[in-house]
Amino acid sequence: MQRRSLLSFAALPWLGASLAVRALDNPEGPVVLTVNGRVRLPNRQTNGEPQAEFDMAMLEKLPQQSYTTRTPWYSQPRKFTGPLLRDVLSAASAQGQALRATALNDYRVDIPFDDVQRFDVLLARLLDDKPMSVRDKGPLFIIYPFDSNATLRKALYYTRCAWQLRSIEVT
Repeated sequence: MQRRSLLSFAALPWLGASLAVRALDNPEGPVVLTVNGRVRLPNRQTNGEPQAEFDMAMLEKLPQQSYTTRTPWYSQPRKFTGPLLRDVLSAASAQGQALRATALNDYRVDIPFDDVQRFDVLLARLLDDKPMSVRDKGPLFIIYPFDSNATLRKALYYTRCAWQLRSIEVT
């Protein structure tokens, strides 16, 4: 009996790794976000490069956060809801030094990886509890909690926001 218990515990790391590899499902709907670069749990390979593709349902399954904050793009404080960017990256087991966020219009911005660990940076999918259309800066918007920390109310952090987000490269 004791031997069987020890064997079961010895198998746990292998079983955990096996489950982790399957943790990121394949998207069933249209892909709204691709994370590539230093991704350890991809759900797709393109040209030999691992990447994690997310549809909106996959992002909705991650823990959701909301906050209301003022931004330079809206005249009034707005409520943003979605998963924390660090949770999205964690789902793909993505780690690195920097993130290169690219929008639908090819706007690119580099974000230090440390930002998503230090601040509750959202990958907002809802604006005032409603999905965002492309016309409304959607469907995804990287947003910082500007009103929660005076340090964030600077041009440096405003420029790190990316609306109409389509991909993140982890370097």
